[in-house]
Amino acid sequence: MAQPILRTPLCDLLGIEYPIILAGMGAGNEGGAAGPELVAAVSEAGGLGVLGGTGRNLEQFHEACAHIRRLTKKPFGVDLLLPAGGSLIGPRSSGGMSAARRGIDQRYWDWADSTIQELGLQPAAERALLESQSAADAPLASQPRPATETPYAYQDVQARQIAAIVEEKPAVFAAGLGSPGPYVPALHEAGITVFGLVGNVKAARRVQADGADVIVAQGHEAGGHTGRIGTFALTPQVVDAVRPTPVVLAGGVGSGRSVAAALALGAQAVWVGTLFLATPEANILPEHKQHLISATEEDTRVTRLYSGKTARSLHNAVIESWERSGLPALPMGAQGIVSGRVQAAARVSGRNDLMMQLGGQISGSIRELRPAHVVLEELVRETVDVLTALAHTRVTFSMS
Repeated sequence: MAQPILRTPLCDLLGIEYPIILAGMGAGNEGGAAGPELVAAVSEAGGLGVLGGTGRNLEQFHEACAHIRRLTKKPFGVDLLLPAGGSLIGPRSSGGMSAARRGIDQRYWDWADSTIQELGLQPAAERALLESQSAADAPLASQPRPATETPYAYQDVQARQIAAIVEEKPAVFAAGLGSPGPYVPALHEAGITVFGLVGNVKAARRVQADGADVIVAQGHEAGGHTGRIGTFALTPQVVDAVRPTPVVLAGGVGSGRSVAAALALGAQAVWVGTLFLATPEANILPEHKQHLISATEEDTRVTRLYSGKTARSLHNAVIESWERSGLPALPMGAQGIVSGRVQAAARVSGRNDLMMQLGGQISGSIRELRPAHVVLEELVRETVDVLTALAHTRVTFSMS
């Protein structure tokens, strides 16, 4: 059978065969959902795999890049969160969680403790609490820090993360949150194409002005950190606002019909997350995969529980408890320490069904696990079929 051809100018820019890009999902099981196996499988099949850098320390990051290169010689990317402000992560210190509690209102600890009790969970030991801080919460971690060090800001480690990415020279760097602006010159000097994920036109213009080469317009349907505007409304507005900068559509991509629609809206590729979670290569818990398969289109919620930022996740009793509490979300970092207390209790209690399970609204269309290369090949084949059918559609005009 002849191999289908589906190329856009962005494919030529990135050196890939098909305009299918794996979302750089850092949250999930240890190491992140988009780990080396999934990244390599997508790239090897002709798309662009993107490594979830969130939650990895520098040693783990370099090991992951080396692992990807052992599995494929094709281009890949790296995704990292670049939140603005002085949000804290940690502390990774001898003070442990007792130090972390300082500065966080007691109401939040009361909520965590009552939720643990209500769900019949076993409270976790301090070590497990530290290890279970939400992966959606922490950027690619820095070098080990002195035992006496106090909580530190995201900005204190970002430069070291970018330096590691520059050293590895992936084809793409994607800022999954925030603007890559301060780091664009160094990334460009290393020959790295810079993506910026946005949820509205204002952010798209800002990230473009900051030097991003490609804008990813992520709609409300998407899993993980997401905005308020639907994909179908957002994408053409972003395309018009940043033209001629290439735009990638994210959110709600579950079939070739979605890819064809993205191209019709002016996007040059699609950014696909949830669909690739339902693969053997995705580094997520078995309970998460099963939940994806059994979920309907109404089984996700947008919540600030896990990171303080709006994120779409498969619904569970922990999210329900948080929403009932009426508590406002804490800043990114502090919120993850609180939610991490419940996550750690769920883990040590063997209740993986209560762990964070990010996913988009296309979950309702997933009914089985399939290898990543099969998912990509079917996306391409379906897209070509849809575009071919449209090319043969007869259009007539009547004169009144």
